[in-house]
Amino acid sequence: MSAIMKQPKSKLALQGYDQLLSGIQRLLEEARHQAARSVNAILTATYWEIGRRIVVHEQGGKSRAGYGEELLKRISEDLTLRIGRGFGLSHVKMMRQFYLTYANLKNRQSLIGQSSASKKSQSLIGELQGKPEAHYAPNLQALWNYFPLSWTHYAHLLRVKNDYGRSFYESESIRSGWSVRQLERQIESQFYERTAMSRNKASMLKKGSLKKASDNMPPEEEIKDPYVLEFLGLKDEYSESDLEEALIRHLETFLLELGGDFTFVARQRRLRIGGEWYRVDLVFYHRVLRCLVLIDLKIGKFTHADAGQMHLYLNYAREHWTNPDENPPVGLILCAQKNEAVAHYALEGLPNKILAAEYKTALPNEHKLAEELNRTQKQLECVAPKNPKK
Repeated sequence: MSAIMKQPKSKLALQGYDQLLSGIQRLLEEARHQAARSVNAILTATYWEIGRRIVVHEQGGKSRAGYGEELLKRISEDLTLRIGRGFGLSHVKMMRQFYLTYANLKNRQSLIGQSSASKKSQSLIGELQGKPEAHYAPNLQALWNYFPLSWTHYAHLLRVKNDYGRSFYESESIRSGWSVRQLERQIESQFYERTAMSRNKASMLKKGSLKKASDNMPPEEEIKDPYVLEFLGLKDEYSESDLEEALIRHLETFLLELGGDFTFVARQRRLRIGGEWYRVDLVFYHRVLRCLVLIDLKIGKFTHADAGQMHLYLNYAREHWTNPDENPPVGLILCAQKNEAVAHYALEGLPNKILAAEYKTALPNEHKLAEELNRTQKQLECVAPKNPKK
C-alpha cells in the first residue's frame, strides 16, 4: 500500500483542514466588508442626489422668507411618516449640505483619479444639468464612483469647515484607506494643521497612514453602522454584551411589574447630537409624573462622565421627545460593577424643588433598584455556561 493508504483516517480528514477553514473565514470577512462598502456606496450616492433635488426645488421658492428651513422640516416629517427612521431634520440638512459641499463633480475627477470615473460617470455630469428632480432617475452606480468613501466618512468631513482641510482629509482617506475611526482620530488631532506646519511633510504623511489597533473596524461594525441600518430600514436592538442585554431586559420587566405607572416606550433608542450617535438603553413614560424616564446601564463603576452623558440625553429628550403638556424628563443611571451596584437619579435642572420632591416620591427607591440590579447580575453569572474542562 502507498504511504497515503497507511495513514489513519483521522489524519486524512485533518490534512489541509486548517487552511481550508482559514480561507473560508477570510472569504466571509472580505464578503462582509464588500457588502458594507456596496451599501455605503449606494447610500452616499442616494443622499447626494436627495440633497441636489432639495437645492433645485429650493431655487424655485427662495423668494419666500424662511422657505428653505420650512421645506427641510416638511420633508423630514413626511419622509419619516412614509418611510421611517433616518430622516430627522438634522440628517436631511446634512444631505443638503453634502450636495452643496460636493456639487462640482468635475473637480472631483482629479481627486479620485480619472480611472475611477468611467465614461458613464463622466457623462453623468451633463445629464444632471437642469434635470427635473421629480422625473429624473439617476444612474446611482455611475454617481457613486465620485464618492469612494462611506457616508459616515463624509458625515465627519462635513464638520471640517476649512475647504483645504476637508479636501486633505478626504484625499488621505482614499490614498491610505483610513477607516472611519482613523479619519475621526486624525481630525480630532488636527492632523491637517500639524502637517501644514511641519517641515518634513512626507514624514508626517507616512506616519498618518499608519493604523492603530483601535482604528480597525470589523465587518459587523460596518454593517451595523447607524446610517446603514437606517438606510436599509433595519432595527439595531443589540447590546455590547449578552450580560448587558440580559440586564436591560430584566430591568424592563422589573419596572413594569412595579405597577401601572411605568409605560414602556423604547429599548436602545438612538439619538444623534451633531455628528455623534448615542443610545439610551431604556425609555419609559411615568403616568403619574407625566414625564419620560431615561435609563442608562453601565457595566462598571459610576463616574462623573456618566452623569454628564445622562444630562446630555435629558437636554435632548426635553427638546425633541417631550410634548408641551409633559414635565421634563428624568434620568436613571444604573452602574453594575461586579459585586456592587449603584443607582442614581439625575434630577438637576427641574424647574422647582417641589417637582423634584414629587419625582423622588413617585420613582422607585434608588437603593432597592441597586439591590435588584446586583441580585440579577449574580443570578445571570450563576446560570452562565462555564468553559468545559479539557
